[in-house]
Amino acid sequence: MALTPTPAGEPTADVDVTPALARALLVDQHPDLAALPITLAETGWDNALGDDLALRLPRRRGGGWLILHEQRFLPKIAAALPLPAPIPVRSGKPGRGYPYAWSVVPWFEGVPTDLAPPDADQGEVLSGFLTALHQPAPEDAPANPFRGGPLAGRADAFEDRFAICERRRGALPPHVREIWTAALAAPIDAPRTWFHGDLHGRNVLVKDGRLAAVIDWGDLGGGDPACDLAAVWMLLPDRVARERAMANYAASDATWTRARGWAALMATMLLAIDNNPRMPPMGEAIVKRLAEGP
Repeated sequence: MALTPTPAGEPTADVDVTPALARALLVDQHPDLAALPITLAETGWDNALGDDLALRLPRRRGGGWLILHEQRFLPKIAAALPLPAPIPVRSGKPGRGYPYAWSVVPWFEGVPTDLAPPDADQGEVLSGFLTALHQPAPEDAPANPFRGGPLAGRADAFEDRFAICERRRGALPPHVREIWTAALAAPIDAPRTWFHGDLHGRNVLVKDGRLAAVIDWGDLGGGDPACDLAAVWMLLPDRVARERAMANYAASDATWTRARGWAALMATMLLAIDNNPRMPPMGEAIVKRLAEGP
């Protein structure tokens, strides 16, 4: 079981999650797991990952809400998915001064796709996963204010990140703005479905060139699936793979236009991060892939 500290350059943590705190919570609430070794591993913005099991211990208030969504809804979604997802095997509650709910989930072998891109034949695997996920969402599915809604609601964020990128990096390629403008004008013509909401390269794992698992489901919710379809440009470096993914997923031209807009938004957000060296290269890759097409 692994635990990681808050790395420099990511959102400020509200709570210092230490191995001692994690073990104390296990002793109190899941004593049969308390003797397992806790080692350091990579962390996301709100959680800690590990070896055979992963401890998801939110370090910020926002993550504390998101993990409740994951605990409640992911078990209902994951059984129908063709790629593994970390369904919580145990849940925890606040204690020992720690203020949030937390989970113990399976640890999946693999490398994040930003470090080991998937092979060219994985486009249809990605589209198959997205098709299985994008099923009608019930009325009680979470509404995510940052994903799955109209892109107009993210216009301020885009302009802010775009300006930051240009101040730090010089002019962005004109196609980034063109794609965003077209996406703002594209109507939402897709039904409200489940979505993952955060399918960037650190949340999808690859093993031996094949997509192996999709992790970090805290942003899941119901809304426009185009936010997930941006993964075509976020995850697939090969143009043929992107073409096959798009051909294999039934979506309108307007939906693909919105998906490109979501990809452009994510690119600017990643490029604007100047204190985590893994993030800007992910944004650069998205910009390049959007230029290449389709």
